Amino acid sequence: MANSDDKVSSFHGKNILGVDYGEKVIGLSTYKVGIEPFPLLFGRIITEQSQDILQDLLQIIEDEFIDIVVWGVPYFTDGKESEMTVKIRKIGQSLEEKIPSAVSLYYQDETLSTFEAQERMKNDPRFNFQVDLKKIDALSASIIIESFLQEK
Repeated sequence: MANSDDKVSSFHGKNILGVDYGEKVIGLSTYKVGIEPFPLLFGRIITEQSQDILQDLLQIIEDEFIDIVVWGVPYFTDGKESEMTVKIRKIGQSLEEKIPSAVSLYYQDETLSTFEAQERMKNDPRFNFQVDLKKIDALSASIIIESFLQEK
């Protein structure tokens, strides 16, 4: 298997969309490999305000010229699947069936990404050393991208 440097260099110049799918809020982050220094918070989709979440995601993929979607999938800390794991993977598969063939979708373990986002916010002056619930899901999506690129 390629090491993380090989993965990063193979994705050079590609636009990545990180997705932290939640039942209430979907956090989004973008990253252009080799161009941006770190993933950027893109925002969120509030699910109850969306008529068609998959269509909203497809529109973002098109508008932002996304090449790669990294879809966060939650597991229990022991690596076992939950009902939510299965549900979120199925939604990811539905998106994968609809995205253009030039766009790749990867599944990434996002276990504890929200916890890590909270800890980062508490230690970061950009967030005034506080957990910002309006940005936490987007930060989780950034962590999902980072984990994907660092994974060996």
